[in-house]
Amino acid sequence: MDKKDIAAIRRQLKVDNDLLKISDIFNVYVMKETTEIYHQQSQPFHLLDDDQQELFIAHFKKLLGGQMDEKLFEVKFDREAEDSSQLILHKALLSSSVEDWKQEMLAITKKILTDHPYEKDIVISFIRAEYMKPTRREAGENEENVRDTVYSNPFIICSINKTEEPKKEIHFDYIEKEFKYKIETDPVIDLKHPMAGFLFPAITDGVSDVNHVLYAAGKAHEPDYRFIEEVLTGQDIMTAQEDKAVFEEVIKDVVGDQLNPSTLAAVYEEINRVVEENEEDTAPMLDYKDVGRVLAQSGEQVEDEQIKSSFERFTNEESYELKATSVIPKYKSKSIKINTKVANISISPQDLQFVKQVNYKGKRCIMIEIEEDAEIEGFKMLPEAFGEDEI
Repeated sequence: MDKKDIAAIRRQLKVDNDLLKISDIFNVYVMKETTEIYHQQSQPFHLLDDDQQELFIAHFKKLLGGQMDEKLFEVKFDREAEDSSQLILHKALLSSSVEDWKQEMLAITKKILTDHPYEKDIVISFIRAEYMKPTRREAGENEENVRDTVYSNPFIICSINKTEEPKKEIHFDYIEKEFKYKIETDPVIDLKHPMAGFLFPAITDGVSDVNHVLYAAGKAHEPDYRFIEEVLTGQDIMTAQEDKAVFEEVIKDVVGDQLNPSTLAAVYEEINRVVEENEEDTAPMLDYKDVGRVLAQSGEQVEDEQIKSSFERFTNEESYELKATSVIPKYKSKSIKINTKVANISISPQDLQFVKQVNYKGKRCIMIEIEEDAEIEGFKMLPEAFGEDEI
């Protein structure tokens, strides 16, 4: 899945939508510090009142929010794993009986709880739904014609949610004109901050992919590897941060930790070009040969065998591939940092070519080429001249 596939599903998550129908919801309540189910409840989603439907739909949209490889991760199932979650979820997806679907969801619940009690009461929520994506409109077809043919994708979403203790509050009674101390005893389910969850199967270009599941972490850059490995029986993942760290370590290893800013700018520019050329396709991957080519086009000549060896050193596998979108900042929307003891400077990758480290009056300085007067808090800086012999 990519951001467009996820955005398409999130857009359709709304009440009374003929392109996305939620048939059933199943909630499981688990007491803190136990692995036993305290209560379970299943019902058709349309029997919830409108406010409840809106709350749950907003909740599942929140679960599917965030950036790929930061908060959302497409995970490939490990086919060699025992007690495969892929098999459990696939059976649930194909079941026509609500009771059979519930039993499979309870099997997933057991895997979530096994040897892993939570510090607070939690609620595990499951929905089963169907996403219908119309085929692309041909010339001369109107929207009604297009909707006659759709891709139909049944799917399951699971979320894990903590509960909060109810607040103790002072209320004012308008009728009796007095202040009253109100204590609620029922725990509140926190639907605004899901702890984790998943969508099965992954959906790519409107087509279901039962070999992958979309895992959603509670926080960006903090995936639960136990959940991925033991609950989902998925293969290892790398976050965008980890991919970027590997890329930087490989570059340092083969080129050195000193790099001309214009060379670094050329490296980012070349990788960004690859990303933009493949924008409509699957995110491009970079193996050791691709990294060697990028370095060569940026003016650094490094032997492929040296890069291959470096890849193996930092990833434990020579055939490892880096996701290109992870190793560079988003070219026109994010900046990279230049860190010094005096100040930290943020600059866009394409402008690195205008940055140089120079010697001025015996001191190291950062020099940035600009086309107009710089401003500080609305005041223009006065230019200071110095001779070339001072640089």
